[in-house]
Amino acid sequence: MDFSFEAQKTQQRLLSELDFSPLTSKQKSIFTARLETNFKPLFEQLFPLYQHHFDLHFHLKTLLQSFIDFQKKKRPAQIKDKSDFWFESNKNVGMAVYVDLLADDLGSLIDKIPYFESLGINYLHLMPLYLAPEGNSDGGYAISDYRTVSPNLGTNKDLKDLASALHKKGIRMVLDFVFNHTSDEHRWAAAAKSGDQEYQDYYHFMGEQDAMEYNQTVREIFPQIRRGSFTYLPALDRHVWTTFNSFQWDLNYANPAVFVAVVEEMLHLILNGCDVLRLDALAFVWKEKGTVCENLPKAHNLIKAFKACLDIAAPQVVFKSEAIVHPDEVNKYIGTDECTLSYNPLMMALLWESLATRQTSLLYHSLERSFKIPEHTTWVNYIRCHDDIGWLWDDAISGRLGMDGFGHRRFLNQFYTGQFEGSFAAGVPFQENPVNGDCRVCGTLASLAGVENAVAADDPVLLDHAIKRIRLLNGINFAMPGIPLLYQGDDLGVLNNNDYLNDPSKAEDSRWVHRKKLTEQDFALAQDIKTPQGNIAQLVQEMIQIRKANPLFAAPEFELVSLGSPHVFAFKRQMGDKTLLVIANMSEHLVSFERPLNSIMQKDSAHNLLNKAVVDLVTLNTIEPLDILWLA
Repeated sequence: MDFSFEAQKTQQRLLSELDFSPLTSKQKSIFTARLETNFKPLFEQLFPLYQHHFDLHFHLKTLLQSFIDFQKKKRPAQIKDKSDFWFESNKNVGMAVYVDLLADDLGSLIDKIPYFESLGINYLHLMPLYLAPEGNSDGGYAISDYRTVSPNLGTNKDLKDLASALHKKGIRMVLDFVFNHTSDEHRWAAAAKSGDQEYQDYYHFMGEQDAMEYNQTVREIFPQIRRGSFTYLPALDRHVWTTFNSFQWDLNYANPAVFVAVVEEMLHLILNGCDVLRLDALAFVWKEKGTVCENLPKAHNLIKAFKACLDIAAPQVVFKSEAIVHPDEVNKYIGTDECTLSYNPLMMALLWESLATRQTSLLYHSLERSFKIPEHTTWVNYIRCHDDIGWLWDDAISGRLGMDGFGHRRFLNQFYTGQFEGSFAAGVPFQENPVNGDCRVCGTLASLAGVENAVAADDPVLLDHAIKRIRLLNGINFAMPGIPLLYQGDDLGVLNNNDYLNDPSKAEDSRWVHRKKLTEQDFALAQDIKTPQGNIAQLVQEMIQIRKANPLFAAPEFELVSLGSPHVFAFKRQMGDKTLLVIANMSEHLVSFERPLNSIMQKDSAHNLLNKAVVDLVTLNTIEPLDILWLA
């Protein structure tokens, strides 16, 4: 088959059937130009998924008509910065927040914009804020209606007003695109429960035998909540696919009607003013019996099809990948034809691994293999997020370094949940598997880094070490290529909060230990330099200011640097004849370098950007305990 010819023929047929009357001649011209460029990529991705569906032409027509209608709909004031590669700037610094945990609602979040400005935030990720079930909604990731803001947070108008207010201050708004599943209260799910065959085909309904066969090969994500990946519905005598919680029903993308319907929901999110859509749980979106049902080739077809839709309808918006999977699989979602931005879970996990072991070999070897990504794509680097920490490195790499992957993960879980003697951390286990003992780790940055235990012990040495770890982690995060992302409260040095244990809807989900409602007291403590929180807030703000003032933090060339010590992590970034060398000591001891720094930087002196001191590179051959250097 001549694919280009078939795509062109299909496109011409569709153009003759579409209603362009809502558009002005200029709008039509712009739209058809984008369609001309991007229809073939869309067709190329959808054809492998839906070639056997007799009604594919109908679904394509419905899809393109929705794009046309979308062009006439009013959106909030857009951001002034229209540069195609805005995400490559050193001025980008992000923060992820729950609206009702940082403020009270969308209206009062506008009042926090001066704080974002003072900190230097220009990329704001709002955690899910749409209608969700009462009680446990997986932190808002069980969406009952993509088109309705949760009433406790405000209205769609409030969200649009927030987007306009953020854009006027140069801050981009990021929303979640939860497209793997809906809540079981969504109107599609409600219709399926009532016996509507059309909407039952929106989900994966099956008998017990089929469910058992799928369960042989898929992994359990929340084993403490439910064994297997299915939930039995007695009223229908059927099993429905629920990868996560039983109230989160996985969508059936083998049905083209689902793809079209979800694209229309995506366009509604964009109408509310977002600049970036975070693709939640994207690794799980395609299912095939006999596989693990994660990272399947057709999942990439599907995501590339969504991206082609974005390029036709709203090219100013970009996707961010949330693939918390094997590093080799994470990188496959990153590309100009798929996800422009991607979380970097590998670096996050291995920074914590290096702090626990005081060794950097696994971090070095893993980043050597996995850090490089295509041109005009960018990592979103983070130390903590709303979720847990999972230890997702490549066991082949740890094996070559003499580490048993299972045993090393068990050590890290025990270390960061305070079960290992000498641990500085006060983390909490999440979703421990009763069969193999595996789990993940929750906690705020400050509690995991040792502040909580140091304060409890009233030990100034331990507290000094804890704050230095926080400075160290932030120093790496702000200096690595990509967009650094802070999680709410970590900018204030907030500690773990156990109030969630008193709420029956949250008590079984230990991630709420780091989802604290921020108070005026938290902000007041961060203003007092005599407190640990004040120290942390100050160092974060100073690092952000240095990063945003220095274009070297947008340098395109990146290279890991070995200084001959197992305790040191170092890298350099190059922009023309200018060099940034970052050196971090992961141990509580003075460490020596085996390589002269002047040979690396091709200079005999440099400025340490963090303290403005001039450094003699010829004689500098040690680094203080838990210290970090930004040498330029």
